[in-house]
Amino acid sequence: MFALGQRLGSQLKAGDLILLNGSLGAGKTLLTQGIASSLGIEGVTSPTFVISRIHPGLIPLIHVDAYRLLESDNPNLSLDDLDLDSEREGAVTVIEWGGAESARLSDERLEIFIDRTQEERKVTFTTHGARWGGFSL
Repeated sequence: MFALGQRLGSQLKAGDLILLNGSLGAGKTLLTQGIASSLGIEGVTSPTFVISRIHPGLIPLIHVDAYRLLESDNPNLSLDDLDLDSEREGAVTVIEWGGAESARLSDERLEIFIDRTQEERKVTFTTHGARWGGFSL
């Protein structure tokens, strides 16, 4: 997953939005660490308890874990509270547990689903928008 993240990260540019989905332990954070590595960033950990971190790098990385927001019974918690729109243009944004609420942030996004129900992980990429036309790894 780390190597896959590095390959993906080498193709990213400021303004890109990546949504990661998969069960607990599927490899979302490991994939994000690989992306970060390709951007010259080290020390990325899961932002589960802080919800969002901004890491400076060749291109800054905004790393969000939306699990606590999306699964909360608290109606006062929302992805909008993170004010991602003001930061996203100059950074790569990766949102773990990036569901429908995250998808509304941009029509230009790459959605990645990691299935780890078998011995090997199966990773599915779904592209949205012209930015991702012709995308391949």
